[in-house]
Amino acid sequence: MARVVVDVMLKPEILDPQGKAVAQALPRLGFDGITAVRQGKRFELEVDGEVTEERLAQIRGAAETLLSNPVIEDFTVRVEEA
Repeated sequence: MARVVVDVMLKPEILDPQGKAVAQALPRLGFDGITAVRQGKRFELEVDGEVTEERLAQIRGAAETLLSNPVIEDFTVRVEEA
């Protein structure tokens, strides 16, 4: 069984109010030197059998239609070694 990870992030030109709130809270909590934070989502998909190019194409399709909003988000798909 293999694991495929889909990371979803807001596009750089989209405002990230949650990331901004975290960035403003960090210095108050004693974490200095962090100038910006962007918040995103991570999906881990367990896949039966071998991860082929065809299977990765299916997962990219799922990421584009279900896991992300391609208007405001970018995503990456990668196979995570066991």
